[in-house]
Amino acid sequence: MKVTECDLLVVGAGPVGLYAAYYAGFRGLRTALLDSLPEVGGQVTAMYPEKPIYDIAGFPIVRGRELVARLVEQASRFHPVYLLGDPAVTLARDPGGRIEVGTRSGALIGCGAVLISGGIGAFTPRLLPAGSEWLGRGLSYFVPSLDAHAGQDVVVVGGGDSACDWALSLQPLARSVTLVHRRAAFRAHEHTVSQLMTSKVEVIADAEVTGVSGQDRIDSVEITSKSHGARTRPAQAVIAALGFTANLGPIRDWGIEIVANRYIAVDTAMATTVPGIFSAGDITDYRGKVRLISVGFGEAATAVNNAAVLMRPGEQLFPGHSSDVPPPAIPVAP
Repeated sequence: MKVTECDLLVVGAGPVGLYAAYYAGFRGLRTALLDSLPEVGGQVTAMYPEKPIYDIAGFPIVRGRELVARLVEQASRFHPVYLLGDPAVTLARDPGGRIEVGTRSGALIGCGAVLISGGIGAFTPRLLPAGSEWLGRGLSYFVPSLDAHAGQDVVVVGGGDSACDWALSLQPLARSVTLVHRRAAFRAHEHTVSQLMTSKVEVIADAEVTGVSGQDRIDSVEITSKSHGARTRPAQAVIAALGFTANLGPIRDWGIEIVANRYIAVDTAMATTVPGIFSAGDITDYRGKVRLISVGFGEAATAVNNAAVLMRPGEQLFPGHSSDVPPPAIPVAP
């Protein structure tokens, strides 16, 4: 059995988990990051690598892939251990009270504390009812590369932030972009919707994609609206940004209080109801919670500082600013 020993195990290697790894290193903690996905970045890498992000402090605009790369670089000075493609399954205590987390592959991680930063848990995209059989043949649920759609007629389906962002990002590259939303009102941020309505993207609201046609690949879609009935549009690509369902998976069995069947309850120290288990990022819930990456970064720092004091009671909760104290040398976790 493969055994990894560390001070802090971060479950979830998305942006918040990566920042937690950096901050844990600043606190002098040996850190391991565990994720069910085969690469770091979480939802940002899997779903939004090319998405422009506007609300990260210090970055007027940064694409998801670049943000993840910079977070990895920031954490690298402290040599965190990455355990990827292997989800956490079990949680137990050894006779001395040390936490042991087991993975699906049978690996074991021994640690003094756990920080869960798993975003929304394991996620599955909502399927496009009219054409799910075209997946991989013109239909996709994410956009790993904007350039792959250069010169194409693209139909984006959805009315949330992802759908609107993809439509705006693809418009300069694609031959045409049509956004189809089944409601008149959009769930996306007001500023994004305003940009969309003044762009060259054709917006068809109160409508649905009711048919997808083609030979080996998609070449057209049928769009049915309440006001104009059915019409056909050329399309070599359909991006169904219809949201996704999330599942906390085995974490549900760890004894942690779960709120609204999908979030982890935490206190002001970002501590869960299980001693030694902390959480940060979108997966957490408390009164007044705002789900932004930037908020998650602050939660990660709070969680790490409180975890450090739990493991080392003689230390101060606030370690000082990074500009005040040279970072400690961190041994590489075995």
